Amino acid sequence: MSTINTKRYLVTIIIQYLVLFFDIFVNSFATFSRANPINLLILYVAQDICLIMTITLLLVNFFSTYIFQIGLIQLLYTKFRVTLILCIIYMVLSISLHTWDIKVHWSSPLKYYWTKDFHVFYSLHRGVAVLHYYFYKRASLRIADPRFYESSTWIQSQFSLS
Repeated sequence: MSTINTKRYLVTIIIQYLVLFFDIFVNSFATFSRANPINLLILYVAQDICLIMTITLLLVNFFSTYIFQIGLIQLLYTKFRVTLILCIIYMVLSISLHTWDIKVHWSSPLKYYWTKDFHVFYSLHRGVAVLHYYFYKRASLRIADPRFYESSTWIQSQFSLS
């Protein structure tokens, strides 16, 4: 792998980690901005934009791999299917939770409104968030690691010289 590609992957990994850190920050500290619903709305919109950006960055990393360029898209999909599905599920859950939270929270910011359904949905969102962080970080590191492709048995099985 040349140093140009290594630097490019390094920059994208740093951007991905910054976006994931912002997502964790919003998930952790958004409750402190309950008194002002406008600030909460801005945080939620910024978080949703970052989630769209994480999916875009992951796909850009997929498209820049040698495996994608030679046409083995199915191999990338099978290897990173869980990550892609979790990214999409987490984005849908986040947008749904943010919409529900703002809808209930807008008229009375400091009112207690944790119904059983909201609590279950909130817990589901946070559980999927942890899975999303783990699989997304693992996928971004695997894509950038050239040893992953050299030692992969799934690529070698496609090009076996028998």
